Amino acid sequence: MATIVYASVDGHTRKIAETIAGQLREAGAQVSLLPLADFDIEAFSRSGSRVSGPLIIGASIRYGVHCHKFDNWVIQHRAQLQSLGAVFFSVNLVARKAQKCSPDTNPYTRKFLQKTGWKPALAAVFAGRLNYPVYGFWDKLMIRFIMWMTGGPTDPAMDIEYTDWSAVAKFADASLAINANTSSIR
Repeated sequence: MATIVYASVDGHTRKIAETIAGQLREAGAQVSLLPLADFDIEAFSRSGSRVSGPLIIGASIRYGVHCHKFDNWVIQHRAQLQSLGAVFFSVNLVARKAQKCSPDTNPYTRKFLQKTGWKPALAAVFAGRLNYPVYGFWDKLMIRFIMWMTGGPTDPAMDIEYTDWSAVAKFADASLAINANTSSIR
């Protein structure tokens, strides 16, 4: 069974996780999809679930960092994530720029992986969604300021989805392929 765990602020990371789940189901995999708060990695490790499908972890960036609970969770469970061959995707608006949409070129993902010491079996970065109408006053103000500084859109009525869905599909396929390769080695 493939397991997809996500940490989302405004719901777009969840949408990406749901899209990956749908693609894996179409490929014949059984999929468990749940928020990080509901995932028990200890039980998962004991169950042997890794043999039948990948463990995919996704999280979004806000103001340059993943939520601190996510960072701390990865640091706490880094050894398990390594041994399970977990894969990772990060979602952020900086990835809307072609030169910053890979784990090696995205400053937030590079910093996160360095900070946590985690070396996922596969990593990807997807551009997220800029949805000013759903942000509260302070978030809207701060995000507009950041966008102004980085040459992004600042119209408070804008709702733009930057996600490259074909890249998400390739990541889902690669996650299955990595799991198939590591399962045959065990």
